[in-house]
Amino acid sequence: MSNIDPLLRYLLHPSRRKIDTIAETSIKATAATSILIIILIFFFVFREASSLFFPDKPNSNTTTQGAAPSEYNPEESAPAEYNPDGDSLALAPSKTETSSQPEPEKLSLFENLLSKVWQPVSSVPKFGILPLIIGTAKTTIIAILIGAPLAVLAALNITFFVPRRVREIVKPAIEMLANFPSVVIGFFCLMDVATVVKATFDLDFRLNALTGGIGLSIAVTPIIFTVAEDALSTVPQSYRQASLALGATEWQTAYRVMLPAALPGVFAAVLLGVGRAFGETMIALMATGNAPMMSFGIFDPSRTFAATIGAEMGEVIWGSEHYNILFFLGVLLFLFTFSLNAVTELYVKKKLMKKFQGS
Repeated sequence: MSNIDPLLRYLLHPSRRKIDTIAETSIKATAATSILIIILIFFFVFREASSLFFPDKPNSNTTTQGAAPSEYNPEESAPAEYNPDGDSLALAPSKTETSSQPEPEKLSLFENLLSKVWQPVSSVPKFGILPLIIGTAKTTIIAILIGAPLAVLAALNITFFVPRRVREIVKPAIEMLANFPSVVIGFFCLMDVATVVKATFDLDFRLNALTGGIGLSIAVTPIIFTVAEDALSTVPQSYRQASLALGATEWQTAYRVMLPAALPGVFAAVLLGVGRAFGETMIALMATGNAPMMSFGIFDPSRTFAATIGAEMGEVIWGSEHYNILFFLGVLLFLFTFSLNAVTELYVKKKLMKKFQGS
């Protein structure tokens, strides 16, 4: 009792209460500031993208008479050329008189977005997002098909089969991969993985969707592993002990008992990996070939939403149609990841929890 009284006096001291109040207020202020910053970012992205569908009406009163361009005599503005019949100079024919080719027809906004060509720099810019959708889907699917099984099997092995000493070394080492800079992984894929893939499959292109998918799998594997391992570790040990008592082997217990019990967390881990692969920029920019092609082949170059934004945002004209469409791609990225997280939390996770808890 004598040891508890000083602790109680310390916890109930007025100065201690002030410190706790300041700490609590600081935490709340930090959380509110973070939420406000996120809301402002989303507001900015949606506002810039909305100009694509609701353009501002130009104000005709802004142009003054003095700012109007001067008109010149065509004969005076035409360049002079040498006359072989004499020493005098003859006027060159005007380009407007010789060019009689009709201008290509401009597509409507929705026809342009749903077209199969992404060519923003041309006489008639084309902003077809279908090649970008296909490229993003290809690289994401390849990354998950490679990374998810490796991550889940590694989580099973680390949780149930390896000694504790090995686990304390291997688990942090795998989790450190999540902090690797994306540009380092992209450079590794650009120099080494692309060469191996090209030589193995005898391809025409070093950089393609398969190379990009392998690079993205390196990025998503630590994320899936970390969340899946945490989910497997939270399963009650009574499940494992009951399975072993019934004569099941360690592998049967891990695969048929522990993994199904942790499946909601494992599924959430896979969805987090999908979101990371879908929004990754540098690896997709460096390893996929960055070519917007309408091809479902994994050996053809591709381009993703995030890579398109990263490659073109720095050179686009502010306020142009190209500028607004890049922000529209950012809105699509946000809506996809938000919907993915919402489905995970509000539907899938609850359904799986009810299924495996018997409620």
